[in-house]
Amino acid sequence: MKHLLRFLPLAILFTSCGSNGTNGYSTFLGIDFQTMWFLVVGAVFTGYAILDGFDFGAGAWHLFFRKEESRRIALNAVGPVWDGNEVWLVIGGGTLFAGFPVVYGTLFSAMYIPFMLFLFSLIFRAVSIEFRSKEPMQWWRNLWDTTYSISSILLSILLGVVLGNVLQGMPLDDNFEHTGSWLAFLNPYAFLVGLTSLSLFMMHGAIYLTMKTEGRLFAKVNRLLQRSIIAFVLIFVILTFYTLLFIPHLSDGFKERPWLFVVPVLAVLSIANIPRLVTKGRYLPAFIFSAITVGLLLITVAIELYPTIIIDSSGAGNSITVYNGVASNKSLGIMLTFAAIGGPLAVSYTAFVYKTFWGKVKLDEHSY
Repeated sequence: MKHLLRFLPLAILFTSCGSNGTNGYSTFLGIDFQTMWFLVVGAVFTGYAILDGFDFGAGAWHLFFRKEESRRIALNAVGPVWDGNEVWLVIGGGTLFAGFPVVYGTLFSAMYIPFMLFLFSLIFRAVSIEFRSKEPMQWWRNLWDTTYSISSILLSILLGVVLGNVLQGMPLDDNFEHTGSWLAFLNPYAFLVGLTSLSLFMMHGAIYLTMKTEGRLFAKVNRLLQRSIIAFVLIFVILTFYTLLFIPHLSDGFKERPWLFVVPVLAVLSIANIPRLVTKGRYLPAFIFSAITVGLLLITVAIELYPTIIIDSSGAGNSITVYNGVASNKSLGIMLTFAAIGGPLAVSYTAFVYKTFWGKVKLDEHSY
C-alpha cells in the first residue's frame, strides 16, 4: 500500500487537469487527453506488432524446415516468449475498449469475421505449439507443424486486412454502425495490406531466427531472409503506389503538416538499412531496424488517420474521431494514470524475459 501511495500525486495530476477553455477537453502538457490516449493505444499495438510479429513470421517459415531437429529449434526459438508477446494484444484490446468504446464496438461489428478467424487462429497456433511434442508419431507432429504454420500466416494476413479496411474506410450511419456488406472486408486494398504485413513479419521473423540458430539451419534461414527482404520491398512499393493513386485521403495529414514527411522518409531509410546490415552479418542491428520499420510504418498510419480513427466511406460525414468516440475526460485521466504506472512495468518485464532467454537455442529434455 505504501508503494501505491507514491503514485497518488500522479493520479491527482491527471484527474485534476482542467479544460483548455475552448472545447472542454482536459489537457496535460498542452496535449488533450483524447490525443494522449490515441497515442497510448497506438504505442501498445505497435509493441504488439513488433513482438508478436516476429514469432508470426518465424511460424510462417516453419514448413520450409524439413528436418525434425530444425523444426524443434525454430519452435523453441519463440517458445519462451510467444505467450508473453500475446499479452500486448490483450492490453491493446483493453486500452481500445476503455478509451474508445465507440470505435471498439463499430470495428468489431464490421470486422466480425476477420476477428473471429484471428481468434481461432490464435487458439490453434497456441495448441500447435503445446501439443506438437506430446506424442512421438510423425503424422502427429506433421499435423501440428502444418497447423502452426498456417495459423501464423493467417494471423499475419488478417492483421493487415483489418488495418487495410480501417485505412480505406467503411460506410457508417448516424449511430456509427457499419452499413456495408458483411463480406465488405474482402477487397483488393485490404488484401494487399495483408500481404504486406505477412511479408514484413516473415522478414522480421527470419532475422530473429538468424540470431537463434547456427550451422546448416542458420545458413538456410539466411537464404530465406534474403528472399523475404526482396519480397517485402516489392510488395511495399506496390502498396505505396496503390495507396497514392486510389486512397488519396490518406495523404491529407501530410499535406496539412508537411514536416511530418520525415516519418515515411525515415521508414524508407530504415528498410534500406536492413539488407545492408544483413549483408555484413550484423543481425541484431538488422532486427532492431526491422522493429523500427514496423514502428515507423504504424506511426505513418496514425498520421494518415488522426484525428479520425474510422473513416466513413459513405460520404455522410459519420467518421469516428478521437473526440466523438471517446470515454469521458475523468475516465481518461484515471486510465492515463494506470498507463503511466503499468506501461513501464510491462516493458521492464518484457525486457527481462528476452534477456533471460537470449542466445542460441539449445535443445534439452524440457524443449518443445
